[in-house]
Amino acid sequence: MRPDWNQYFMDIAELVKTRSTCLRRQVGAVIVKDKRILTTGYNGAPSGMRHCLELGGCLREQMKVPSGERHELCRALHAEQNAIIQAAYHGISIQGGTMYVTLQPCSLCAKMAVNAGIEKIVFKGSYPDELSMAILQEAGIELVLYKD
Repeated sequence: MRPDWNQYFMDIAELVKTRSTCLRRQVGAVIVKDKRILTTGYNGAPSGMRHCLELGGCLREQMKVPSGERHELCRALHAEQNAIIQAAYHGISIQGGTMYVTLQPCSLCAKMAVNAGIEKIVFKGSYPDELSMAILQEAGIELVLYKD
């Protein structure tokens, strides 16, 4: 059976996340406009830098930091951040776009999505960050919880 657009783009986000180098959680993001893929991103260390596995493990795991807290201790960029950065790097406007992401965005990614002009976010799974949802709702970004 032919997938609808949401399933199609979410399936691609699921594939993108397989490139993740994060030891805690793999996340993939796809930014789309007019049913065309503009950028993708997955969570991992900045380009050319060593990944946590190469450094002996995840610092946040070693410090027993709960999920959704102390993002500044993580070497990785989030999938949403990488997708937005890729657009900027290549001079692609994502204003008015839709972001498909395999996990609810955190508050940092929510703020970036707002300022990047993302109009809709389709996401799977919840993340323990209530502020992110409040930010996205206040900004008027359409939120769609994707269900398989």
